[in-house]
Amino acid sequence: MQSPMNNASDREVAVFNAALQLAVEQRAAYLDQDCAGDDALRLRVEALLKVHDEVGAFLENPTQESGPAAARLSPDGTIRAGVSTLEKTGDRIGRYKLLQQIGEGGCGVVYLAEQQEPVRRKVAVKVIKLGMDTKHVIARFEAERQALALMDHPNIAKVLDAGATETGRPFFVMELVRGFKITEYCDQNNLATRQRLKLFTQVCQAIQHAHQKGIIHRDIKPSNILVADHDGVAVPKVIDFGIAKATTDQRLTDKTLFTALEQFMGTPAYMSPEQARLSGLDIDTRTDIYSLGVLLYELLTGKTPFDAKELLAAGLEEMRRTIREQEPNRPSTALSTMVAADLTTVARHRQSEAPQLVHLVCGDLDWIVMKALEKDRTRRYETANGLAMDVQRHLENEPVTAGPPSNAYRFQKFVRRNKLAVASTSLVAAVLTLGVVVSTWQAIRATQAEREQTRLREEAEESRNTEAKLRTLAETDEKKAKTEAAKSEQVAQFLKDMLQGVGPGFALGQDTKLLRGILDKTADRVKNELSSQPEVQGELLNVCGVVYSNIGERTNAEVAYREALVVQRKVLGNFHPDLAETLFGLAQVLDDEDRPAESEAAYRESLEIRRKSYGNEHWTVAACLNNITGPLIAQGKLADAEFFSREALAMKRKLLANDDPEVAISLRACFENGTFLR
Repeated sequence: MQSPMNNASDREVAVFNAALQLAVEQRAAYLDQDCAGDDALRLRVEALLKVHDEVGAFLENPTQESGPAAARLSPDGTIRAGVSTLEKTGDRIGRYKLLQQIGEGGCGVVYLAEQQEPVRRKVAVKVIKLGMDTKHVIARFEAERQALALMDHPNIAKVLDAGATETGRPFFVMELVRGFKITEYCDQNNLATRQRLKLFTQVCQAIQHAHQKGIIHRDIKPSNILVADHDGVAVPKVIDFGIAKATTDQRLTDKTLFTALEQFMGTPAYMSPEQARLSGLDIDTRTDIYSLGVLLYELLTGKTPFDAKELLAAGLEEMRRTIREQEPNRPSTALSTMVAADLTTVARHRQSEAPQLVHLVCGDLDWIVMKALEKDRTRRYETANGLAMDVQRHLENEPVTAGPPSNAYRFQKFVRRNKLAVASTSLVAAVLTLGVVVSTWQAIRATQAEREQTRLREEAEESRNTEAKLRTLAETDEKKAKTEAAKSEQVAQFLKDMLQGVGPGFALGQDTKLLRGILDKTADRVKNELSSQPEVQGELLNVCGVVYSNIGERTNAEVAYREALVVQRKVLGNFHPDLAETLFGLAQVLDDEDRPAESEAAYRESLEIRRKSYGNEHWTVAACLNNITGPLIAQGKLADAEFFSREALAMKRKLLANDDPEVAISLRACFENGTFLR
């Protein structure tokens, strides 16, 4: 018997089949969206749904019959009714006796069966639903089976046989796996996140083995990964390898997509963007990488990146757009935004507390999952083994390739692996940080005292009769401010002494990279948190320059010195001894970097300030005279170099004893530069 609507269009078939996947009360909302602007299409689809309801709900439950005849909507849009051809328990399919229905998916019904010959054994028989081109399915599977026979992996269930029933329905015979879906197994046994990750790496290794044999699964989801206990050890098994390709090996278009609606609509939450694009783009192994990413997301959070029910309810086009374009939340975000009760349940299934689980997933696991879920497949992991190795790196506290290659991140991993080795250095970092914090606190207190003094003065000025009181309060506040300033100077001196201790002698045998990291953090805090104490800030920046220079970090030393100069010029003016000290350090760094002209300029300014501050006979003046000869010689200014060398030698002989090492240094400099001595 044929329905009067024999000539249904491809669009009608697609919308009709999509509506069948929804509950009756959800269909109207779906048709409102998918048939918007096309009332004729909606009327035709509603008519098809009415006929379907009258002849039986075969498409919704293919294991039951609806009276003596069962109905179906064929790919050409024809609703057909005829004698039921559905299998049931006790039937035989070739040499296989069906014992019990054990599952049903979008592709077909799975039975526990007994193989009669040549050996007796229990197997799983999957009978494909009506509506497929049986001859082509079997032909494709026969070719695929040659490749499947090459696979031999303990985590892959073997496909043993294939054929067609007497009524022409294709069936596949697989190794019987007695287990639970991987997600159900993990939740029922309350496996911790670490145990789930170990199971997941075994699944990745199985997929990698298949990819090496040229086989793509294309339908990775929890129901196709069963876990069973073998002598107390959880062993995952990937099933349905090759069947997805055998049943859908054709270019997907809007016309063909819903012809095999059961395969497509069964697992939209695990479908890769290129599968949903319908552009004819070849599907390769990276589509399995995406599905593995969805599986890992679900193992971590208890949910998929996109909810399957919401995808179906949104309609075909919106579902495809979501999969292709919408970025999912990171797993840690998905956990932290859950309803409190749901998050507690998810955490309990993972033997964890809610905050601890969010913290555990944040970071490495976020990066790994999001790399596997990249919309652009060229940015995903290239292989399933690459994904498994990154998960293993996380388990071993090693840097993952999906993580940002920052020094801070690598240092964090180093600390986790070498806690005892960095304990003493961490103590130094803590002391330095504490010094900056205390200094900042004291600076704030000093500022508050100054503001309080100003307020009291303003109040006193309002009353002409309180002049004596004003003087008394001013003296008291001034004393308090001086006390606070003295405390700040003591803290600053403490921090200065600590920094100056990190010299070449301290750095010898230490982790210079780690010391540099600590010093970087200290310098940043000095710049950002001591702006209210510019004199202290300038002095500490100068000390940072000295320490950077001591550990060989000339670039950072130059930056610190120049920042110190900016602060000191504003606060101290252009002729303060502290400014000369900073210029002297900067000149040394510039000389070491072979920048003689800049070095000479810094030395000359330092020399000028020292002469004005200390007179023409002082050991700091002699040191400046001695050091400036280097950049002068480098520029060929030999006469100037000779003049300064002689002046330095004469000054040191006058200030120091003839056997003083400093005199010897100047003498050696004069003789080594004898080319300009006459």
